[in-house]
Amino acid sequence: MSETETCDLFVIGGGINGAGIARDAAGRGLKVVLCEKGDLAEGTSSRSGKLVHGGLRYLEYYEFRLVREALIEREVLLKSAPHIIWPMRFVLPHSPSDRPAWLVRLGLFLYDHLGGRRKLPGTRTLNLLRDPEGTPILDQYTRGFEYSDCWVDDARLVALNAVGAAEKGATVLTRSPAVSARRENGLWTITTRNSITGETRSFRAKCIANCAGPWVSDIINRVAGSNSSRNVRLVKGSHIIVPKFWAGSNAYLVQNTDKRVIFINPYEGDKALIGTTDIPWEGRAEDVAAEEKEIDYLLAAVNRYFKEKLRRSDVITSFSGVRPLFDDGKGNPSAVTRDYVFDLDETGGAPLLNVFGGKITTFRELAERGMQRLAHVFPNMGGNWTEHATLPGGEIPNADYESFANTLRDAYPWASRKLVHHYGRLYGARTKDVIGAAKSLADLGRHFGGNLYEAEVRYLVAREWALEANDILYRRTKHYLHLTDAEREAFADWFAGERLAA
Repeated sequence: MSETETCDLFVIGGGINGAGIARDAAGRGLKVVLCEKGDLAEGTSSRSGKLVHGGLRYLEYYEFRLVREALIEREVLLKSAPHIIWPMRFVLPHSPSDRPAWLVRLGLFLYDHLGGRRKLPGTRTLNLLRDPEGTPILDQYTRGFEYSDCWVDDARLVALNAVGAAEKGATVLTRSPAVSARRENGLWTITTRNSITGETRSFRAKCIANCAGPWVSDIINRVAGSNSSRNVRLVKGSHIIVPKFWAGSNAYLVQNTDKRVIFINPYEGDKALIGTTDIPWEGRAEDVAAEEKEIDYLLAAVNRYFKEKLRRSDVITSFSGVRPLFDDGKGNPSAVTRDYVFDLDETGGAPLLNVFGGKITTFRELAERGMQRLAHVFPNMGGNWTEHATLPGGEIPNADYESFANTLRDAYPWASRKLVHHYGRLYGARTKDVIGAAKSLADLGRHFGGNLYEAEVRYLVAREWALEANDILYRRTKHYLHLTDAEREAFADWFAGERLAA
């Protein structure tokens, strides 16, 4: 074991909440260490519906404050990272047998006005028999509504927060679980063990922020030897990916017969992402996977509304995540609050801030409020700063991505429009760092298929802690959806060889 290192705040968990808190704290001048047992965003934070949204359906459960705060954050995040977050219009066909039209209109009116919407267009009513958005919808649905929310690349949002934290001085350790944490003389002593090299490191910290998501209680009980009266409730949400089956850039939101709503979103250009389910989960979060009955449920929800019928064979792949919701005692998984709760345990003068719940849209606010809760622990730290700051790559003039994309195409005329679009959407203003001095496709190095070139791989290894092939194919990017099985296997073999050689 190396010599004990010191820090102010030790963050456990490399999902969106942990990465967000690490970035916020580092920007306040604190010495921060973040450890993650796997890869960044490997758990819940890469398995979401990929939306920055206010939570339209939360209005039914009277979560007005949560919706308002989420709607405000929606515009803050849109400005901070316009390359990975962008507006999307959602078409909601109205089914008279489900929610009444007046209730839907009321909900959308509130949705338009609760958060002081400034950038996004408001709701409009559609005639689905006449308006082009209704073309793929069954003729029995004659009326619909269209409203705004935003799309986000969730795993990249996490990675960019971690990059931002590191650029502010934080230490980021992936594949390094915290194996023990003990209070000693008013401080924490934490030990991490790298699961690849076996290296152990020891840290002394004034405070721990436990952002372990589904594993938050495990950190409290097993690692820190502490306890909490609060708990999380694990709810599984599954998604399927199919070929896109409608024209246009809009998404759809449909109401199922059980009153749940299902999102049908354009994904990766020629595909559609459909989800999600809400099922109580009792097993290990690592073991979660979409079940056949969930896939059937999602297909049935789509087929209830669309002329083109999806079959099981249309499902390209599926993924499932466990949402660690704060357990508020509600019986219906869909009714369990998506709000977050802090639990601050200051036993022995060594604070442990446990984070329960939360959602991607409110991660920045959660981080800011979490640090405010620790103001007495770090009285000399800086003030709030993230609301008006850009995330790495988001340094785009006027947050105008389309104008920026035009300049990228002009700068790299030798690259295809699809390749430039890929780099621009993932790396924004950092695209130049990915491409480097390349003046041709050959200068980007080995081509693995699709838009995956060696230059991008080496950038992700050097700048974003990519240590395994799947870190790149599934989380830092979505190349796995655009490569053949043989190409994915060849890339994994090459990557393993390169890592071994290094």
